[in-house]
Amino acid sequence: MDSAVSDAAVGVPPLAEPDEAPQPWQTDRTRAPVATKIVVAGGFGVGKTTLVTAVSEITPLQTEALMTEASEGTDDLTDTPDKTTTTVAMDYGRITLDDDLVLYVFGTPGQQRFWFMWDDLVRGAIGAVVLADTRRLKDCFPALDYFESCGLPYIVAVNHFEGSEQFDPEDVREALSIPAHIPVMIMDARRRISAIETLLALVAHALEETPEE
Repeated sequence: MDSAVSDAAVGVPPLAEPDEAPQPWQTDRTRAPVATKIVVAGGFGVGKTTLVTAVSEITPLQTEALMTEASEGTDDLTDTPDKTTTTVAMDYGRITLDDDLVLYVFGTPGQQRFWFMWDDLVRGAIGAVVLADTRRLKDCFPALDYFESCGLPYIVAVNHFEGSEQFDPEDVREALSIPAHIPVMIMDARRRISAIETLLALVAHALEETPEE
């Protein structure tokens, strides 16, 4: 199915073209947009940059650096042999889901040596998407532990890679010992509609987890 057709069928806004008219909230000073920050985390090479790139309506900010021999023995490329770059600070993208509802999406670096940046990246976020790869589920445990410890709402999104075995969400939930109230979903970080569905699932979960005043 054509991606533009599938996106329109479920009401997903198309990617903005460079010469497209700005959003109403960008020109009308009386309208303040509802801005929501979301974090995408997970292990090395799990698809965080891909998800942010797929979903962003603007040219995403990326801090990709070429991998060198210095990372040998530190970054495991067994399951991602074609990977030549890695995020060293963050990824950033934006998507407008309504006239004045804006999601700002921040992707975290995956390697342990960059975890010290997570505290700054998650500040002000309503929740996080923890990406997982079923070939190396253990790589997402640090992210799960981090969000559990800081109390930030999160969901688990299994990024299905070609050639890997596909599992049911409940099998993944059991393998990761994810509580029943936390959504676990299967997605494809390369597909915009799949990435947006994942972000919407997080927003819905975060709203459910927010205590009523």
